[in-house]
Amino acid sequence: MSMSKQFPSGAPASLRAVRRHLACILAFLLLLAISSAPPALSQQPATTNAAARNAALVAATEEVLKETSDLRQLSIVRPVQSSTQSRAEIERAVIKNLDEDVSAADMHAAEVTLKKLGLAPADFQYRALMIRLLTEQVAGYYEPKSRQFHLADWIDAEDQKPVMAHELTHALQDQHFDLRRFEHWPKGDSDAELAAHALIEGDATLAMFLYVSSNPVRALTFLKSLGSMGVETKELEQAPRIVRESLLFPYQEGLNWTRALHKEGGWPAVSQAFTTLPQSTEQIIHPEKYLIHEAPVKITLADLTGVLNQSTRNSAGSKILTTWKRIASDVNGEWGSYLLLDQFLKSPAESRRAAAGWAGDRYAVYESSQGQVVFVSATTWDSEKEAAEFFDAYCNRTALRYPQAKGGQTSDFPRRPFGTGMWKTDEGRVRIELSGARVLIIEGAPDKLDLETTLAQLIK
Repeated sequence: MSMSKQFPSGAPASLRAVRRHLACILAFLLLLAISSAPPALSQQPATTNAAARNAALVAATEEVLKETSDLRQLSIVRPVQSSTQSRAEIERAVIKNLDEDVSAADMHAAEVTLKKLGLAPADFQYRALMIRLLTEQVAGYYEPKSRQFHLADWIDAEDQKPVMAHELTHALQDQHFDLRRFEHWPKGDSDAELAAHALIEGDATLAMFLYVSSNPVRALTFLKSLGSMGVETKELEQAPRIVRESLLFPYQEGLNWTRALHKEGGWPAVSQAFTTLPQSTEQIIHPEKYLIHEAPVKITLADLTGVLNQSTRNSAGSKILTTWKRIASDVNGEWGSYLLLDQFLKSPAESRRAAAGWAGDRYAVYESSQGQVVFVSATTWDSEKEAAEFFDAYCNRTALRYPQAKGGQTSDFPRRPFGTGMWKTDEGRVRIELSGARVLIIEGAPDKLDLETTLAQLIK
């Protein structure tokens, strides 16, 4: 995977930054699966070691690139430059990318949204977590900007050829499909962004597995080394679940999706997908929906900044006591909806069932000058029955998210496809409305805000 912009995604919070900058960690996770503990240091002079490592890497790159090109059925347009880098050099590179590509405002929005939805602890700090993760996990990467492959200088190139096959598949993708076009994905649809990167990473992971399985000795070495971890993963293991799951989606679900596509039409079908991109995580989770081009429904939300400001006027109505700002607007998708539910529900099967049937959504997050946070969401579903399942599941989630809250839900379904859930919590009021195939949510609303009127005006 490319360090630069192959970003995992699929979280229900403002995790665009997480999606975009955890991918290089997966290079390390792949290394964990196939590598032994680092070899003992040689007694040779460091300069000789560095020269030897670079020479070995160049030779291995040429060899693996050629074999991967044949397996993936993508011709080599140009040689791929490769080099080794020290841990400090790689860390500087990934942190530089993080700081250049994620604004302080985006980092703040990620923190605020995750905390509001109960997906991260109160002391969660996005940038600090990312730096700790990158410091712990980074190992190597392909960089589309420079068209170069870099491998950590403490890793033996010969032992890491399967990972090189993964990274060099990205180089071939870049040569044929231009990976840099994915670098500046428009804000506001991270679900589609995640789907695109599931294609990129699923393709490279399938190519890596074919590379391993194409040689019996190589496959045996791979299997024998699966248990030889020998590296710290504490930061990754202790990261919020939403971060871990968002990190893994492009590789796990992307691999399953790419296999389905490959089975349907071979590598030409996978290559064609770089032109006809998957449009949602729903299409990745359910490949048949990609094949029939079932597009997500686009939803536009009204900006509630003015409404929220009006709700904070003093009793005379002449002065706004606190000001509000919209800090995030994005799409959860089926995968994000599942994660949002499953953080609290006791049954993953229930969460998956409730998230299935997703047809489209949009959410927004507002923050006041006093630190209050409001989350609003509009979702639409394939049927009234599936909307009701999500409504019930989100009501259950709310009761579990705020165990001390007062309130509950009423529903006329299946007699009528309408229902309402209302709670008063120590973080504001929650209202959930089921109306036909649509579910509207407002979470953290101020006391003076007219919830019914606000939700009625939510969708433009």
